[in-house]
Amino acid sequence: FGPVANPWELQHIPGGSSGGSAAAVAALGSDTGGSIRQPASFCGVAGLKPTYGRVSRYGLVAFASSLDQIGPLTNDVTDCALLLSIMAGHDPRDSTSAPVPVPDYVSGLGGSLKGLKVGLPDLPLPSDAGQFGDVQRSVAEAVEQLKRLGMTPVRVELPNISKAVATYYIIATAEASSNLARYDGVQYGFRAPASSLQPPASNSLLEMYLATRTQGFGAEAKRRILLGTYVLSHGYYDAYYLKGLKVRTLIKRDFDEAFKRCDVIAMPTSPSPAFRLGEKLDDPLQMYLSDIYTISANLAGVPALSLPCGFSRDGLPIGLQLLAAPFKEETLLRTAYAYEQATQWHQQAPKRS
Repeated sequence: FGPVANPWELQHIPGGSSGGSAAAVAALGSDTGGSIRQPASFCGVAGLKPTYGRVSRYGLVAFASSLDQIGPLTNDVTDCALLLSIMAGHDPRDSTSAPVPVPDYVSGLGGSLKGLKVGLPDLPLPSDAGQFGDVQRSVAEAVEQLKRLGMTPVRVELPNISKAVATYYIIATAEASSNLARYDGVQYGFRAPASSLQPPASNSLLEMYLATRTQGFGAEAKRRILLGTYVLSHGYYDAYYLKGLKVRTLIKRDFDEAFKRCDVIAMPTSPSPAFRLGEKLDDPLQMYLSDIYTISANLAGVPALSLPCGFSRDGLPIGLQLLAAPFKEETLLRTAYAYEQATQWHQQAPKRS
């Protein structure tokens, strides 16, 4: 169907991989390393990645099973709370679903923020500074607004967050390599037509597998399958995959310690507003690094929410990301709602030609 356009600027991306949901609004997305929150930031909507296990993954096409979570993309925080209230809860059909009680998220939206603490970490700077100045300014103004609402700022340390991107692309690609092996053209899904098979082996099972996976997967899916197969291969499993799991544990411990000192952590969702369609296709590494601030939440399994907090000089939305301790979505939504009500950001949107 072609690329989805950003509703604020049609020559810019809506974010990935739930960009279609963000552009449409009022939809569900799946978040493995920021795929709900980054599109929410780019399209100026609210997007919530729940705690791992809070929402059933039954029916989700798995990318990286230990990272994936389903969450809402909505016009405002209230709708996020409504949808999460419906979606959350234990599901016996999903072994990763947590048997944890679900509070009434909507009734908790109006509470005061007085007495709550907002954690401010030292973050790694993006490799491509670009419009990061606009992002820093908007997030700093958002933190000032949270202080005016009664929150107390505290410094928190996340010393291993700089390793999050490398860790993510080891673990996620390894799991993707395993999960996507099932798409072989036999049980379900796409199968390459017989006319596309190459003689003389046109009737062989291997030829059908090769043609199906060659035609059925796009370039980025193939890249991730290759990376994942490599890090799981004999001789590299300990050097890459096992080491990645160990660093993931360190990242989770960092968040556990940080949430002993604060109730929510505030940081940018993305280091830049939406970039142009096709701008980073020739440099996949730069595209991966645009997830530098979202990935750690998936590695640690904590809930995170993105909501609009300002605009770039070009009039594109900028997202504020809030993170909370596991299963503390109620605190996350209450904080986001209070900020949203105080700023009424939609009324401040710049007029566009």
